[in-house]
Amino acid sequence: MFTGVSTASLFLRETNEDALPVLDALGVGSTEIFLTTFSEYTESFGKLLASRLGSLKVNSVHAVNTQFEPQLFAAHPRAKADAFSVLRGVMGAAKQFGAERYTFHAITRLKKNSAPADCGALAQNFCEISAVCAEYGVRLCLETVHWALYNAPGIFSAIRRGCPQLAGVLDVKQARLSCYPYQMYIKDMEGAISHVHLSDVDDAGRICLPGRGTFDFEECLRRLKDAGFGGALLIEVYPRDYGGYGELKQSCEYLDELIYKIGR
Repeated sequence: MFTGVSTASLFLRETNEDALPVLDALGVGSTEIFLTTFSEYTESFGKLLASRLGSLKVNSVHAVNTQFEPQLFAAHPRAKADAFSVLRGVMGAAKQFGAERYTFHAITRLKKNSAPADCGALAQNFCEISAVCAEYGVRLCLETVHWALYNAPGIFSAIRRGCPQLAGVLDVKQARLSCYPYQMYIKDMEGAISHVHLSDVDDAGRICLPGRGTFDFEECLRRLKDAGFGGALLIEVYPRDYGGYGELKQSCEYLDELIYKIGR
């Protein structure tokens, strides 16, 4: 296991092209680039980001779910075709800056009467999306998100039965908001966890940097290790959840010590 910081943690503090040099100067080793709008979903923007990486390694790419991801599953052929065109733009950018994983939310569950997911039917869509990602050397990775498709344990494993190339992303914050223990998600994705989004929570329920709250990270990392995980632990918090940028590095160092303690 190794640590990193998502550029989402610097959202509205820095643009993506300026966030990368900040993280590099801090000595952060890995990042997830959270592309934020259509003008960033291009190869040319990907090249710009690649030129700003320094020593940073890009673990994964993220995009804004509601801009196009649900439409990848659309029944309307034009809506679906447009969404796949946007997806190819995201993948083109990812190839330029070297991301080999795509953190994916899929469909949303914003309506109170959202029907249960038909995982068998969705698996075919996932295979189609995964095939496009693979053209660019990127693996599709479904993330735990309480307001999107993977909002309960069992969904990932059901989809993966029909799309075995699918990987998973654990977000401990989103697991908590889904009201299911994160341990259940680890079990559901066991052997197929690509990377993890980490944040902490204080006694008042406010999100904070790992090491500043009450979450038991040592137990979490041990459970991940037991599940065969050895990838990126990416800090993903909101910009208001910390003070100076040096705190991001301190949080990485806190996690690095735990990784060393449990033996990677």
